[in-house]
Amino acid sequence: MDSGNPLDDIAPIAILMDELRSEDVQLRLNAIHRVSTIALALGPDRTREELIPFLQDSVDDEDEVLLALAEELGKNFDEYVGGRKYAHVLLGPLEVLAAVEETLVRDKATESITKVAESLSQQQIEAYYIPLLNRLSRGEWFTSRTSSAALYSPVYAKVSSQIKDDLRKAFTALASDDTPMVRRAAAKWLGSLDKSFAKTLAKEHILSDALPIYRKLASDDQDSVRLLTVEDLIAIAKQLEPAEVKEQLLAQIRQSGSDKSWRVRYMVANHFVELAEAVGLDIVKEELVGAYVQLLKDNEAEVRTAGAGQLPGFAKLVDKDAILIRILPCVRDLSQDTSQHVRASLANQISGLAPLLGKDPTIENLLPLFLHLLKDEFPEVRLNIISKLEMVNSVIGIDLLSQSLLPAIVELAEDKSWRVRQAIIEYIPLLATQLGRAFFDEQLGNLCLSWLGDNVFSIREAATVNLKKLTEVFGVEWSKNTIVPKVLAMGSHPNYLFRMTTVLAITTMAPSLNLDVIKDPVLQTLLSLVTDPIPNIRFNVAKSLEVLVTTYGSAPEGQVLAKEKIVPAVQSLQNDSDADVRYFANRALERTMATVAIAG
Repeated sequence: MDSGNPLDDIAPIAILMDELRSEDVQLRLNAIHRVSTIALALGPDRTREELIPFLQDSVDDEDEVLLALAEELGKNFDEYVGGRKYAHVLLGPLEVLAAVEETLVRDKATESITKVAESLSQQQIEAYYIPLLNRLSRGEWFTSRTSSAALYSPVYAKVSSQIKDDLRKAFTALASDDTPMVRRAAAKWLGSLDKSFAKTLAKEHILSDALPIYRKLASDDQDSVRLLTVEDLIAIAKQLEPAEVKEQLLAQIRQSGSDKSWRVRYMVANHFVELAEAVGLDIVKEELVGAYVQLLKDNEAEVRTAGAGQLPGFAKLVDKDAILIRILPCVRDLSQDTSQHVRASLANQISGLAPLLGKDPTIENLLPLFLHLLKDEFPEVRLNIISKLEMVNSVIGIDLLSQSLLPAIVELAEDKSWRVRQAIIEYIPLLATQLGRAFFDEQLGNLCLSWLGDNVFSIREAATVNLKKLTEVFGVEWSKNTIVPKVLAMGSHPNYLFRMTTVLAITTMAPSLNLDVIKDPVLQTLLSLVTDPIPNIRFNVAKSLEVLVTTYGSAPEGQVLAKEKIVPAVQSLQNDSDADVRYFANRALERTMATVAIAG
């Protein structure tokens, strides 16, 4: 709209109608996104009397437009219809949207209805919202009945006792619906979500209503319904005492864990820790240890993968003997599993058992499994073990860890998968901190330098970052004597990739060194590469010189170095035959002069 014209004079409702009737979907979509502006122009009365009825009649459109409309009506739109007193008028178009065929539109419509409900008084809820809910719940098409399942919990606490009784009966009817999609929605909204229906019920109604609904859904002939009841089981168990759980839910717990459908067993395995925490320690000891063992031995790899993912979480809930006698044999089997995904899931979690078992059982039972998994043929398995070694180190100590696992780590440093090599590199600074300088120099020093010559750039780059971190761990003096000479020696290598690595390493390490080291050996090597025959090296030298100036140029000695050595070198690169070299040289000179000028 032209902001120069008064809004009242250009009949905004007529323009909206024209745009919503346009054949261009984008134009209709833009009109919907501007509907709040039009409502503001119309004022509350005309918005209620003209705009809302028009929108309600305009729902025969593309899904994209309907989704936008459902979203706009949930964005505090009650402000445009006269405030909370009239918020219920928004329910009309949203009710129609909640019954359309497209799931995304229905979900957004129910979300917006829930937001509108927050603004409604009890009187408005009982006069407008409850009739809407009843119409949706008894709708001819399954789409409206599916949407209705989400709309019980937002208002349940705000209505009278009689209406609460009616709502519980209506929700029970949804759980018995002939259409599986409706029963799925009932299972989803019974207990699995934050704003689920069961979480609004009083204890007596959990026992009298929610439990029968859950039992019916948990024995449904469709596994797509049953798998959603696993989270319902957890939600209901959390609201009951352990004794009531044992009395009311034990049969369902057993039934879900051994369901004939692997998808249901997968859901149980995937939420096993949450279930165990909800049912109480007695049931964990008596029932769930055995159920967990069965899931770890399941025929389906997906179930075993999910079960392995719950390993340390569940182990925390049982005593050490149960871990050693019941769970560890399964862990050994999983480490030899035919599925790489099961082994990867186990490798990601097995370290969590070390703090629970303590030093000696870890050494005896877990270390052999770590070594075995470190040699797994699947890179992700090896990667997951490496990334969690810190937890093992805290239990058994670095000496034992380095003795037993260091040979395997050295072997992995030359792994054919570059991601595994990269993970080892990222673990080195932590290892260095714990091993100490002498042990590191003897065992891992040469290894760290060998990565600088790797044929994968990401490894060479990670290796330079590693050297920077090691300088921060062991100090500049150590780096000057141990690392810097070997890095600089690569600057005269006949292979240009090694010379490039020298430049990259200097650029990365420079901020962790000091001016004395930079001034004497480092800068000399860098200046010698200004005339390198490879343009890529020359422009990286320009970038490196820029880093040196911005890092050290503010100190008086650094300014002298910049003026006497760096500026002439950069100026020589400004006349280079290669355009990229000239670009980076010009940029470096600008930054250099700016840094020196500011410091001066």
